[in-house]
Amino acid sequence: MKHKLNDNLTLIYNNYFPKRFQTKTIKQNIIHIGIGGNIGDMEKRFQKLLSIFQQHNLINLIQTSPLLINPAFGYIKQNNFYNAVISISSIYSAKELLKFLLWVEKRFKRVRLFKDGPRTLDLDIIFYNNDKINTKSLKVPHLHWKKRDSVIIPLLFMDRVW
Repeated sequence: MKHKLNDNLTLIYNNYFPKRFQTKTIKQNIIHIGIGGNIGDMEKRFQKLLSIFQQHNLINLIQTSPLLINPAFGYIKQNNFYNAVISISSIYSAKELLKFLLWVEKRFKRVRLFKDGPRTLDLDIIFYNNDKINTKSLKVPHLHWKKRDSVIIPLLFMDRVW
């Protein structure tokens, strides 16, 4: 089901977005991950991503937001993006999780041609518990989350779990 918010933003509801998952016992860290992409069948790709997370014994899916279709920013001569936010629990440290997410992006053939360019899959750690992390490779909370409809709108549809 699609719900048009305005001329530029559309929410999509399907069997996986939004969804609450059966929780396992992994509860050490609560993490919100922004997911996005604009190359190929994004709904199918996001479902495959959830399958990878569900099969991983150190990650517990908690919930997903609805999907949001929104225009590209930065480099605007490209397809609209599909975005969502997922919440997970994991025993991974933030650094370990980042390494895993980069591996997942590579598995989905992510290529970084230029800043804000088209992509098959983009995974960003938005929140990691209530921690503030500021390293060369990772900044949490995500630096621009408050400015992005692609994060703010999906978060509005999620339960606060952190």
